[in-house]
Amino acid sequence: MTTYDAVLLSSFGGPEGQDDVIPFLRNVTRGRGIPDERLEEVAHHYRVHGGVSPINEQNRALKAALEAEIARRGIRLPVYWGNRNWHPYFADAVRAAHANGHDRLLALVTSAYTSYSGVGQYREDFEKALADTSLSDVMSIDRIREYFDHPGFVTPLVEGVEAAVAELTSDSSAGAADAVTRDDIHVLFVTHSIPAAAAEASGPQFGTGGAYVAQHCVVAHAVSEAAAAGIPWSLVYQSRSGDPRTPWLEPDINEAIADLAAAGEVKAVIIVPLGFVSDHMEVVWDLDNEALTTSAENGLRAVRVPTPGTHPAFVAGLVDLIEERLNDVPDDRRPHATELGPWPDHETVGTRAEKVVAR
Repeated sequence: MTTYDAVLLSSFGGPEGQDDVIPFLRNVTRGRGIPDERLEEVAHHYRVHGGVSPINEQNRALKAALEAEIARRGIRLPVYWGNRNWHPYFADAVRAAHANGHDRLLALVTSAYTSYSGVGQYREDFEKALADTSLSDVMSIDRIREYFDHPGFVTPLVEGVEAAVAELTSDSSAGAADAVTRDDIHVLFVTHSIPAAAAEASGPQFGTGGAYVAQHCVVAHAVSEAAAAGIPWSLVYQSRSGDPRTPWLEPDINEAIADLAAAGEVKAVIIVPLGFVSDHMEVVWDLDNEALTTSAENGLRAVRVPTPGTHPAFVAGLVDLIEERLNDVPDDRRPHATELGPWPDHETVGTRAEKVVAR
């Protein structure tokens, strides 16, 4: 068995008031030299929501749900919470854990897929947190594997698509001309766009788009087969940023919606935030605002599926992944819903790594 003495819930972070917005965005874009007037263009998305991103409150709820499930199973591990870009920072969580005598942390990252921002950058964050707190010699941080196809992550998406199909096809108030059948629906699985080069680097052995695209495609297929068999689907992207000359993953969801409407073959779209664990500003703005507006402007009905959030299956699945590491469960007994799984574990961060079994 591998020994850990605490769980580190690790996330992106978000502002919690108008005064936090620009400092938060400076953190997100640090090192890029972006002036505040440019940041204000993005800040507008937060300002119309009172300067508050939903992500921190979602993480508080997830932390509480994890603590309850961990206690229910009789696992004696406290849960700490740290963020990359806003309070509480990773260094804050590391200091608190060490002060309480917890030096072997198992990180549960709120990113299900393989990419630099979801894997490599978190490793760098953990290394920096240990260095900044001068605890590299006494602490270690391990992390659970990517769980893009773990049943706990997939199940809430399946249920959400099933509910969306039912909602669109059972609207008795629609007239005959406006009624929607399964043949009138297209499912749009959406995730965060990243530079094409970064996608290729995520695992070139998986072909165009690397592991990042391959993982999303297999999960989209699994969800579609389980919840919307026979209904066509596409993988689309949102929230691209940066130099417009740099190729990013396409198509953009809004362009995809316009193209579907122009083709005249569908009356409705189901928007599935496949790449996201919980709601945050890029979900509530880019999907609930922009994508739903684009759908309405193009005469299409649209339903946005919920993110996993604190769905009981998702919470239970995350604790399954914790137990998987505690008990060194072999690969052939690790649950996975696609042929790409189970994804391998990661190396340990910190000089105590030799004392922690890393698969």
